[in-house]
Amino acid sequence: MSITTERIRRCLLTLGTAWHGLQAYEAGEALYEIYRAACVKEFELVLDQSGRLLRRRLRPYFASNRQADQLTFNDIFRHAAKHCLISAGACERWLEYRAIRNETAHEYGEHFAERTL
Repeated sequence: MSITTERIRRCLLTLGTAWHGLQAYEAGEALYEIYRAACVKEFELVLDQSGRLLRRRLRPYFASNRQADQLTFNDIFRHAAKHCLISAGACERWLEYRAIRNETAHEYGEHFAERTL
C-alpha cells in the first residue's frame, strides 16, 4: 500500500517557514500576528494529515479498512503506538496536541493563538 506524504510535507515546510518568520517579530506587531495565524492554521493541517496518514497505515492491522476508518483520532494514535508505528512518548505528545487543539477550537483571538503556539 502506497501512502502519499506530499501534502503533509508541504504543510510541515509551511509551518516551519511560518514559525521562523514569527521569531523575527514581537507580539503585537502586524507581521507577528500574520505569522502566528499561519502557524496555527498549519498546525491544524499537520494534525489532521498525521491522523489520516496513520489511519491508512493502520488498516492492515484490522479485519477491514472500515474498522480502521471508524477509529477516533485518539484511538488512531493509541493503536499506532500499540503496533510500534510511533513510540509511546510520541503518542502522548500527539494526544496532547489534539487536546490543545480541541480546547482552543472554539476560542478566537490572541489567547487562542498563543495557547496553540
